[in-house]
Amino acid sequence: MSTRPNSLRHEASGAVPRMPAGTGFAVAGGTPFVELRSIAKSFGPVEAIKNVSLTLHRARVHTLLGENGAGKSTLMKILAGVHAPTRGELLLHGRQVTFARPSDAQGAGISIIYQELSLATNLSVGENIFAGHEPRRFGVVDFRSLYRRAQGLLDDLGIDIDASTPVARLSMAQRQLVEIAKGLSRNAELVIMDEPTSSLSDREAEVLFNIVGKLKDRGAAVVYISHRMDEIMRISDDISVMRDGEYICTQDKRATTIGALINLMVGREMSDVYPPRVAPLDTTRQPLLEVRHLTIEGKFHDISFDVRPGEIVGFFGLIGAGRSDVMNALFGVGRPHGQIVMNGKPLRLRSPESAISAGIAFVTEDRKHEGLVLMHSIAHNVTMASFERKGSRFGILDSRFEERETRDAISRMKIRAAGPHQAVGNLSGGNQQKVVFSKWLSLKPRVLILDEPTRGVDVGAKFEIYRVMRELADAGTAIILVSSELPEALAMSDRLVVMREKRIVKEFETAGLTQETVMSYATGAVQA
Repeated sequence: MSTRPNSLRHEASGAVPRMPAGTGFAVAGGTPFVELRSIAKSFGPVEAIKNVSLTLHRARVHTLLGENGAGKSTLMKILAGVHAPTRGELLLHGRQVTFARPSDAQGAGISIIYQELSLATNLSVGENIFAGHEPRRFGVVDFRSLYRRAQGLLDDLGIDIDASTPVARLSMAQRQLVEIAKGLSRNAELVIMDEPTSSLSDREAEVLFNIVGKLKDRGAAVVYISHRMDEIMRISDDISVMRDGEYICTQDKRATTIGALINLMVGREMSDVYPPRVAPLDTTRQPLLEVRHLTIEGKFHDISFDVRPGEIVGFFGLIGAGRSDVMNALFGVGRPHGQIVMNGKPLRLRSPESAISAGIAFVTEDRKHEGLVLMHSIAHNVTMASFERKGSRFGILDSRFEERETRDAISRMKIRAAGPHQAVGNLSGGNQQKVVFSKWLSLKPRVLILDEPTRGVDVGAKFEIYRVMRELADAGTAIILVSSELPEALAMSDRLVVMREKRIVKEFETAGLTQETVMSYATGAVQA
């Protein structure tokens, strides 16, 4: 990260939203701050939301819980002025309002922080934070003021990022924190957070939880959307459940349990989110993939590990530890020093194409930009990686191959869609991730790299992904799992590799391993 210029020394700006002068704070049981009454929203023949009513109060965190496709994000986009409801009404301070555009909602004190990042990577952090409402002087942008205020906001929020840094140089987690700062750069009475911790490690998540606490203390209402049940039970006051576009119920956090909420959310019993291994791992088999002393200067150093057929090796570390850079190198991105061996034979991975030819597949953490073509159909995305090798003659796609692969993918991954020709961009996040999985599974890879495969995915979709992971491992596929969710990494991995400061610091067998032990190495509390 670049050193802060002296000219950008910040001054405390009190940037976390403050309530307008003279505004009285209402608590639960008092006059509602926001009411949504009988809201419905249709997109053509598809009714995304059906007759949903919701009440929001100041100084409380109201969590919206439901599977991907339940209508949570659509409902919040109506509240943020992105969509107009097909029917129903919205009340603010007891008065009916209509938001024709997002700026109307912003003017009314409503701010939304989206799960999918909206940052311009060619601009600096400060320019992104104040995009659309830059401080001006004599009609032009006052960059000195912009960077001073942006740095003050970041420091007030506890986000250790230089406001002058180009966004292109930030990690995914750092960009998520900048997105949060951008959403809080306007004084807001209601803050909507859609999956804000989806790409954050535990340490960065703590920063967010402190921000939520500050917002509550200052009297703001917070709507929180998340699939991480432990954090929901930690920060929520009220929890509303949606399913298939419909409102199910609202419960006080203190009067419910994680199990009860999951049953309400999915509409069925789920005895175990993490399916167990069916047969014990054969540890006598020789490694399928061996990595020896892999290094890219500035990204990671002296990485050595191996994966056996049928084994799941997890990688855990705090943001910036270098896990994703290692996975990119294994997929032919970059020019590492060291050795990569498959079945005893050295590989020269100079491009993703060479990695695919060697039998390596990679489910990236950024499905929107690197895993899918959103405007294309499910069918085209599913067969994107495999049609040249398996489904074409003379470069022309075999339509029967495409139909068969897509039908199998929809059935195997339980993809919820109108049909194989629906645009992937119109699917929920969980179903998009299932399409990414299907794209690579059609190649029947020998090694499958999964970088944050359940990021932003609900518990029902996670179960399907875990189930397929177990099936692949049982069939002999070697799997490398990068996860920032420590319970997931421990439950699904046979061995766990811990990285810190771009090096491997410890490798564990996961049987009997505790979260506390892993975190002690990941944070440096225990030195390797």
